[in-house]
Amino acid sequence: MRPAHTYSIVAYDSSARQWGVAVQTHWFGVGTGSVWAEGGVGVVATQSLTDPAYGPLGLQLMRGGKNAAEALRALLAADARSEVRQVAMIDGEGGLAVHTGEKCIGQAGHRLGPGYSVQANTMLRSTVWDAMAEAFERNAGDLAERMLQALEAAEAEGGDIRGRQSAALVVVGAEPRDRPWASRLVDVRVDDHPQPLPELRRLTAVSRLYHDLDQATDALDARPLTDDGLAAARGAFERVRVGLASIPGNVEPIVWYAVALVNAGRVEESLPLFAEVYRVQPVWKDVMGRLAASGLLKVEPEALGRIAEA
Repeated sequence: MRPAHTYSIVAYDSSARQWGVAVQTHWFGVGTGSVWAEGGVGVVATQSLTDPAYGPLGLQLMRGGKNAAEALRALLAADARSEVRQVAMIDGEGGLAVHTGEKCIGQAGHRLGPGYSVQANTMLRSTVWDAMAEAFERNAGDLAERMLQALEAAEAEGGDIRGRQSAALVVVGAEPRDRPWASRLVDVRVDDHPQPLPELRRLTAVSRLYHDLDQATDALDARPLTDDGLAAARGAFERVRVGLASIPGNVEPIVWYAVALVNAGRVEESLPLFAEVYRVQPVWKDVMGRLAASGLLKVEPEALGRIAEA
């Protein structure tokens, strides 16, 4: 049993077909055993005196056809220490189930709402889970943003009486089950930090940046490249630009967008980007030659020289 006394949220966005789970605690590496998610199947948060088995077993039961309530009931019935567990689940249809054992350390409790459950134990105040629920319900944004708002509301309400150390956030979509990695839309964790929630928010922003970069380069990779595809790539790259504020000094996302431009036959458009990159990290001039040699940068020698001199 890991003493991951904590607060968490599980949530389902029916319009986006996304499932999410997020958590913060005063314990090292909470993301490794307390949050579990599988696209199209559901999510599990297991905490208090944690039995991590609730995660994989809960997902297995829901994958096999049980709803969240049935899965949680079965796991609790087989657990000789269910009175010290706090567990919440959402199944593939958005069904909710939550359990707060009578021996969870106070203040402890939970609250169910439309498409979500918030739960907490070892809190400074008994108002924490209500604050989380109200923040989740009143805030706009995607599922990750609303869950972050819920965690931040818990902390503002006093949070864990012991303080804070680690946090994690996972959002999955409904990709085919034979490609489970493709359903992971956000998967970030802070294992040890004096302020885990601000760091979790920063990492979520970085995760969005790379998602936008994937969209930009995928649009440029399409053949034939249409005007609409080029516009989509440029729009996604503008979002990358905004996200770069969360990783100052890191120009690599610009590099790979520029490479995708070159491979799409738009060398002229790439040159100002390469020049920007070289001002920060001249070593990328050497890397471009290596990419060309490996076939990852599809360019004639003359154009490669222009890229090197940008």
